Amino acid sequence: MADLITGGEAVYRVLADQGVGTVFGLLGGSMLELYDAMHRGGAIRYVGARDERAAGHMADAHARITGGPGIVLGAQAGPGVVNLATAVAEAHLAYSPLVVIAGAISRRDLGKDTFQEIDQVALFAPICKRSVLVTEPARLAEMLRDAIRLAMSGRRGPVVLHVPRDIFAAQVSAPPPGPVRVARAGPPAPADLDAIAGMLAGARAPVIVAGGGFKWSGGTAALRGLAEALEIPVVASTGHADVMPHGHPLFAGQGGPRGNRVASRLTREADLLLVLGARLAFNSTFLSHDYVSAAARIVHVEIEAAAAGRHFPAELALQADARATAEALAARCARLPSDGWQAWRAGFAEDMASLRAERAAEAADPALPMHPRRALAEIRAALPEDAIVTLDTGNACLQAADRLAHYRAPGLVTPLDFGLVGFGYAAALGAKAAAPERPVLAVIGDGGFGFTLAEITTAVAHGLGVVAVVLDNGAWGAEKAYQQEFFGGRLLGAEIASPPYEEVARLCGALGFRAETPEALAEALRAALASGRPAVIHTRIDPDALSTLRKDLFGAQAKS
Repeated sequence: MADLITGGEAVYRVLADQGVGTVFGLLGGSMLELYDAMHRGGAIRYVGARDERAAGHMADAHARITGGPGIVLGAQAGPGVVNLATAVAEAHLAYSPLVVIAGAISRRDLGKDTFQEIDQVALFAPICKRSVLVTEPARLAEMLRDAIRLAMSGRRGPVVLHVPRDIFAAQVSAPPPGPVRVARAGPPAPADLDAIAGMLAGARAPVIVAGGGFKWSGGTAALRGLAEALEIPVVASTGHADVMPHGHPLFAGQGGPRGNRVASRLTREADLLLVLGARLAFNSTFLSHDYVSAAARIVHVEIEAAAAGRHFPAELALQADARATAEALAARCARLPSDGWQAWRAGFAEDMASLRAERAAEAADPALPMHPRRALAEIRAALPEDAIVTLDTGNACLQAADRLAHYRAPGLVTPLDFGLVGFGYAAALGAKAAAPERPVLAVIGDGGFGFTLAEITTAVAHGLGVVAVVLDNGAWGAEKAYQQEFFGGRLLGAEIASPPYEEVARLCGALGFRAETPEALAEALRAALASGRPAVIHTRIDPDALSTLRKDLFGAQAKS
């Protein structure tokens, strides 16, 4: 019977066999056999967080940097697993391949109103690709492998595998080694490539709209090659401003309601939208022709067939991989004449020059406290080109969405469609664990940083040299802006007071900096990055520099 091992050991062997190098979690009593197997095996690094939600965000960001899967342990049935719900919902709306190994109560206790018993399977079912309970020890390894396969297949997303306490302790056969096979989408059919080439040949104002599909497929070089071959400007969908290098002459930056005016004009005035690896969904368009031309012909290529042409009618809707499509199109259209859109390109270049001049003026604003855009300009100037940036949700981070510079993909991790506050710092720790050789910066508001303040100790304990810049405007900025604009300035709950985060950082064993001027912020950021240690830079920004995004949410009667 030498081939029998515990269920916990079986889980460890499957993870190690699939090349998983790091898992995240918070210790609980539901899977101590797995923890023991990891300790004895030594092939997997464990990063223990102070909150399961934060551990889930770490694993999510780790997946986005490495390509996945990201593994998080909900090691305590009931409350520990429930704490992961926010992280799973975040990954669900970011299409991130998060695999949750969730502890569950023992099978003999199911349905008895046992201590900490809830219906975990039902709780997670609406917010992931699959939420499933392991019912037999012999199926544990098989079901874990299938969870990884499903999370990584097609449009990626989270899977939650609930494992009863007694199954981790049960004796099972050692799982045979072998890779998880994931089906990969390819390029469009030759006839479809011909159709796209024909539409391009007839266009006078074409634009490529590129999304996260290029990052998941490792296809950002292919996107750049396609843009250069066709000499067509590229607009990034929301949260994916790293799909092209900052400053590339054909890159307009992020479009839509969270983007810049040049990129938004391109998509609003184009006569052909070549949409690759992006959904044209609400977060990038508000489903409005303010951001998508009503007259444009649309080619929509998406790895999920149901997404292609869903929100804006596509003349050609295709299920295909973004990278493979870009490579095939570049080869098919290599000799396609682009003289027809020369004037379009020239107008784009002029607009970008004007935008760069605006950004330069922002970078020279002497006002104190700093306007957030001046703070962002200092950050942009100080960041190395190989840096990874994570953002939170909030008013200051909204202004950061298109104002930072990214040169290497993946280099930007954001909450995307869930719009989650408190994501950015935990995500930065996961990104640093995934790419320890790269500088990692979290840009986060004072309110958002308070959500995960305890994770400074995680950074210190695990040597994750993340730098956090806390932009402090003393408010829940987005909501304060709405109360000011639509509710007569009647503020309730909008203004907050935070401790000196730089002092908290020092008490936790990290570096702490206070920066009240642009020069001090730049100096602190360079010093923190050079140290290689966890660091927090607390900087005050202008509390009146707020802007409203969702003006459609509030009627005129709110002003009365």
